[in-house]
Amino acid sequence: MKNKKVIFQDWGLVDYKEAWDKQEVLFADTVALKTHIRNRIITSEGDEYDEDEETPNYLVFCEHPHVYTLGKSGKPEHLLLDEKGLREKNATYYAINRGGDITYHGPGQIVSYPILDLDNFFTDIHLYLRTLEEAVILTMAQYGLTGERYPGYTGVWLDADNENARKICALGVRCSRWVTMHGLAFNVNTDLSYFNNIVPCGIDDKAVTSMQKELGKEVDIEDVKKNLKHHISVLFNMEIL
Repeated sequence: MKNKKVIFQDWGLVDYKEAWDKQEVLFADTVALKTHIRNRIITSEGDEYDEDEETPNYLVFCEHPHVYTLGKSGKPEHLLLDEKGLREKNATYYAINRGGDITYHGPGQIVSYPILDLDNFFTDIHLYLRTLEEAVILTMAQYGLTGERYPGYTGVWLDADNENARKICALGVRCSRWVTMHGLAFNVNTDLSYFNNIVPCGIDDKAVTSMQKELGKEVDIEDVKKNLKHHISVLFNMEIL
C-alpha cells in the first residue's frame, strides 16, 4: 500500500476560535471535494473522470491560549467557573461540535487536529482513536513514560490499572462522511492548575498529569512534536508534506 500524502501545518500559539474556524474551512472543503468526486464517478463517461483524483489530508499541530471547550455530550455544569472567574483566569470558553465532555487547552500542551478523509486510510472510527492513542503512547515511551489505555475511557493514561490513574492525553473528534476534525490534547509542559476549574472529560475521581510533572522537569516541546508527528505518520502510513 502506498503512503497517503498528508499536508502538515504547525499553527503555533493560536486563538482557539481562529483555529476552529480554520479547521472548519479545511473540513468543509474536503467534504465538498469528496462529494464532487463521487458525483463524477457516478456520472462519468469515457475518460472524463480522473481515477487518481483524491481528497486532501491535513495534520495540524498547535497550542492555544487558556481555553475550556465543551463537547456535544458534555454538561455545562462541568465548568466550575462563571464569566467573572473565566476573566480572572484569562481564559475563554466554547461549546463545540466534537464528541466528549469538557477539557482544557493551554500553552505547553500539544493540540493535534488531523483533518483526514478516512476513506484514504481505513473507515473505522474506533481504530482511528486507538491509533492516535498509540502514537502518544509510543512518543511517551521515548521519554521513559509508560502510557496506557483505560478500559471504558478514551485517551492515554498512566497507572491505568490502579487508584493512581492519571490522564495525560485527551481525545475528542468529529467525523462526518468519514472526514475527521478536532483531535487530541497532549499535556507536555501544561499548567495543570487550570484543570481544577473543570470536571475533566466529565471524570471527577481521576487526576490529570503532564510529561513535565511525571519527569520532574520541563520538556522540549518541539522535540515531543517531532516524535509525535513521526509516530502518527508511521502508524497511518502517511507521506508528510
